[in-house]
Amino acid sequence: MGAAGSGAIKADAKTAAIATALRERQLLAFVYDGQPRAVEPHIYGLSGSGRPALSAYQVAGGSASGEPLGWKLFHVSEMRQVKLLAAHFAGPRPDYNARDKAFRSVEIAL
Repeated sequence: MGAAGSGAIKADAKTAAIATALRERQLLAFVYDGQPRAVEPHIYGLSGSGRPALSAYQVAGGSASGEPLGWKLFHVSEMRQVKLLAAHFAGPRPDYNARDKAFRSVEIAL
């Protein structure tokens, strides 16, 4: 697992849940664009536009795009009702890109 980053993102309950989910390889649930989602978090950091973001593989829930499963980039400020789920996942997905260019900087990653 990647080490913690620069600390450029302010810590709060939401970011603490994200960090725990990454460290413990725990599923994370939240509402985004009005859709409930369950994801395997892989990267948390600042997006290219400088916004806190999460790259995750969505395993359940809906999607405004019509693609409910697969890789997604979520802006943390738009995530609602964030909570850790009891279920864990084995580790990075085979197609995981640890050098995702969507991120300006990485705080924590698998």
